[in-house]
Amino acid sequence: MGTILDQIIHEKRKFIKQLKEINLMKEPMTLKPNRSFIKDLQEAKEISIIAEFKRASPSKGIINANRKPLEQAKKYRQSGVDAVSVLTDEPFFQGSYQDLAVISQAIDVPVLCKDFIIDSIQIDLAKSNGADLILLIAAALTDDKLYSLYEYAKSKGLEVLMEVHNEVEAERVLKTDNLLIGINNRNLKTFAVDLSITETIAPYIRRAGRLVISESGMKDEVDVERVMKAGANGVLVGETFMKHPNVAEVISSMKLPLLEMRKR
Repeated sequence: MGTILDQIIHEKRKFIKQLKEINLMKEPMTLKPNRSFIKDLQEAKEISIIAEFKRASPSKGIINANRKPLEQAKKYRQSGVDAVSVLTDEPFFQGSYQDLAVISQAIDVPVLCKDFIIDSIQIDLAKSNGADLILLIAAALTDDKLYSLYEYAKSKGLEVLMEVHNEVEAERVLKTDNLLIGINNRNLKTFAVDLSITETIAPYIRRAGRLVISESGMKDEVDVERVMKAGANGVLVGETFMKHPNVAEVISSMKLPLLEMRKR
């Protein structure tokens, strides 16, 4: 069956075929002001936190099936997060675009549609359900597809978080003018997690003048400080927040002042 990523992409192709055949698209949500995560990052004095709503994952199984998207998103916002990521993949993560719509309408910070996007119709679906930015995973896309989907997302008024896992993928995304680069500490082929991936790649991306989000594996403020020292402007955290009994407490502990601010 190949790697987990291969299996996910295989299922995603079936979903896209169904999407196009039965026209699952809906009318766009009521237009709202664009919420720019990039602008927020550029003006931030603290590490930016993207809190993720994620019920399950291929590596962990069920993470927390009891959390409701509306309640969890409001907790995140009240705890001071800077953006919310919503897993919309159903077969492997038990997510949905309905989760995205519910969360987008409930909060006033940028919302990321986190999915394995390989076709422009998924970008349309994300936009129609209230996303402010989307994820494009370099490991899942050829150069031509990565660049064309990026341009398509921009044409729809969406920001893009381009995700990389190694220096080769970083070189590929840096050929675009996209400012927002995510470094996933989780290997999408084995699903093993290693924060040293951010430590290796972040300095290279920052030297190119881009913004860095470290994704996966952050459990506490020690982990956050570690990726900050490597150059991360923000972190994306899912499992820790979905499991923690006091999400406000753990978010507060991770809200560290950026290192460049400390030097002033």
